[in-house]
Amino acid sequence: MAYRLAAALSAILLAISSAPPAMAKPFIYTNARFGTSVTFPLDVFTDRAGGPANGDGMTFVAPDGASLAVYGSNNALDQTPEQLADFSSEGMEVTYRKVGKDWVALSGHDGTDIFYHRLEFGRDGVIHAFMLKYPAAAKSKYDPLVRAIADSLVGP
Repeated sequence: MAYRLAAALSAILLAISSAPPAMAKPFIYTNARFGTSVTFPLDVFTDRAGGPANGDGMTFVAPDGASLAVYGSNNALDQTPEQLADFSSEGMEVTYRKVGKDWVALSGHDGTDIFYHRLEFGRDGVIHAFMLKYPAAAKSKYDPLVRAIADSLVGP
């Protein structure tokens, strides 16, 4: 896990170093309820849209309409990664789908937005996830952030 965290931070720093000099330091958000954690540039996602009252997660928004939802959940239905991929992609046009032993990565279009959804199976039946949505017109701004944010997703 330490290697993965180090690799994630390296990826974030690489993404930040190739961005304009005004980029702020990376921000690490950790969900207190599930321990889901993700790192992202706070100067891109400048506002918090809030989260559910039950403490499942938080949504961060950018002035251009992009959003980053970070959350954890209990795998109450005991879904496999394949089943979770099917469930998580309902109503969206999926153009990229990868399912591993304990993770799911989906990308595609949700109306006029591009989305990237990463879900990882943690301990004790917990799923750690984030959903990044951004306007298709801002693809060149957000595509470089996807991998760094995905690599930073961790949880117990």
